[in-house]
Amino acid sequence: MSVSELTNSTQNYLKAIWSLTEWSTNSVTVTEISRRMGLRLSSVSDAMRRLGLAGFVVYHPYAAIELTDLGRRHALAMVRRHRLIETFLVEVLDYSWDQVHDEAESLEHAVSDFMIDQLDKKLGFPKRDPHGDPIPSANGAIEIPNAVKLNLVPAHAQAVVRRISDANPELLKFFDEQQIGLDTQLVTVDPTEKSEGIRIMIAGSDNSTTLGLEAAEALYVEIIE
Repeated sequence: MSVSELTNSTQNYLKAIWSLTEWSTNSVTVTEISRRMGLRLSSVSDAMRRLGLAGFVVYHPYAAIELTDLGRRHALAMVRRHRLIETFLVEVLDYSWDQVHDEAESLEHAVSDFMIDQLDKKLGFPKRDPHGDPIPSANGAIEIPNAVKLNLVPAHAQAVVRRISDANPELLKFFDEQQIGLDTQLVTVDPTEKSEGIRIMIAGSDNSTTLGLEAAEALYVEIIE
C-alpha cells in the first residue's frame, strides 16, 4: 500500500507521531499527539486504537505509542512529501520560508508519489528543506543533523546553525531581520539576566544580538571547534 492510499487523517497522525520523536527522546503519548494536532484526547485515543489494529502503531492504553516498521515507512513518506513541497515553494515559486508550512500541509495530501519523485529530481535531490529539516530519501533513509538547541550551548562556544524550527512564522521573520539563517556561524557570548535568553555574535559582525528563550530554543546549532 502506498502512503497516498491512506486517509488524510491517518497520514497526519503518522507524520505527527514520527515528528514528535525526531528531535526528542521523550516517549510519545496520546496527550502529546493531542497537543501537537490540536485535537481532543478522546479523538486521538480512538484514532490510536484504529491505527494499532491496522498495524501502523503499537498501542496500549496509558502506554507510550510507537510506530511499527510499516507505520514508520509511511510516516517518513509523508515527511518527505511535506519537506520537498516546502523546498519547491521556496526555491522555485519564491515563497518566503515563513509562508510555506501551511501551504505544504494542504498540498502534501493531494500530490501523487510520482509527482514527489519528480520534484525531488527537479530540485537536485536536496538533503534538507528551507528550515534545515532533513528530507528522507525515496527509500526512507534520513540523516539527522548533529545539532542541539542554542539555549543548551555553553557560553563562548562557536556554532553553526543547522536547523530553525518553523513552529512560529513570526520568529522566522525575526531571524531574517537579524540575518540568521541556515549555516550562519555564531559565537555564544553569555546568557542574559536570569537565563531568560542568550546573547550571540554573528560571524563577521561586531555587534551582539540578544535572543529570548523562545528564539534560542528555535535555533538548532552544531558546535564547532
